[in-house]
Amino acid sequence: MAVLVSRTPLRVSFAGGGTDLPPFYRVETGGVTGMAVDRYVYIGVNRRTDDRVRFSYSRTENVDSAEELEHPIAREALRLLGVTHGVEIVSVADVPAGTGLGSSGSFTVGLLAALHALAGRAVPPAELAAQACHVELDLVGEPVGKQDQYLAAFGGLRHVRFHPDERVTVESVSCPPALVRRLQAGLLLFDTGVARRAGSVLAGVAAAAGGGREHQTLCRMRDIATAMRELLSTGGDMAAFGRLLHEGWECKRRLGGFVSVPDVDRRYARALAAGALGGKLLGAGGGGFLLVLAPPGRHAAVRDAVGLPHLQVRLDTKGTCLYRLR
Repeated sequence: MAVLVSRTPLRVSFAGGGTDLPPFYRVETGGVTGMAVDRYVYIGVNRRTDDRVRFSYSRTENVDSAEELEHPIAREALRLLGVTHGVEIVSVADVPAGTGLGSSGSFTVGLLAALHALAGRAVPPAELAAQACHVELDLVGEPVGKQDQYLAAFGGLRHVRFHPDERVTVESVSCPPALVRRLQAGLLLFDTGVARRAGSVLAGVAAAAGGGREHQTLCRMRDIATAMRELLSTGGDMAAFGRLLHEGWECKRRLGGFVSVPDVDRRYARALAAGALGGKLLGAGGGGFLLVLAPPGRHAAVRDAVGLPHLQVRLDTKGTCLYRLR
């Protein structure tokens, strides 16, 4: 009996996060520029010889029916696709949840892709991402945005727009290969050691999206994402990209005190003093990974200045992929 495994990338969002939330994009078109990276969520699915449902993640659930699962996304995804009995699911990831790399969206996309494949269906990325958004936003009711699901499903370096009529358009950023290499070489991710539930932070962002000064700040964040797409498409320099990255982070911090924490602000200031070009907390904020862009020749000084565990990432160009193991 074959085991189907999906591999779905996590993502780094450069600018525009928050404009993919319904309170904003139902009034103004939102926009995010980001890239899928070579850190993954893996979902294995297999038919069981009995009717029970077993799901292993950070814990293991062994139940008589999918309806009894306590994991809300798994339960609603299985219900949506009509898989109620006789299935085993295993989920593992390269990076823990709550670190700002979009793991929940990647998990949902990967689970749906694997379940469709189990039924013999090949689903295009746009449909897969739309279904994942439906599960998380509509069925589970999480106050999350839509960028993670689309970046995970499509992969690559992308500019994603979110329209008031619920349409989502995904554009490939035609970046010269040499610039992609410079971008990858400049990125450092620092683990702040603080995990958080994105929903609790995004609820604050959503509340700020309705109008007034915060709404105008989100408009500027969307425009920064557009400027990033244009800069990368025309071969712009990394210093200019770093300035946009920094401005986007300054805008996001103005949305409320829930976005950052004093320790992260101090470490980021030290990174800039050590030669970093820009940076931001990834994801909703409040914790997770601190993204810093710096010339490779300044990496050692930046690492010493920040003083946190770090990793480097590369672009994933494939999006969610499926494998059959025997």
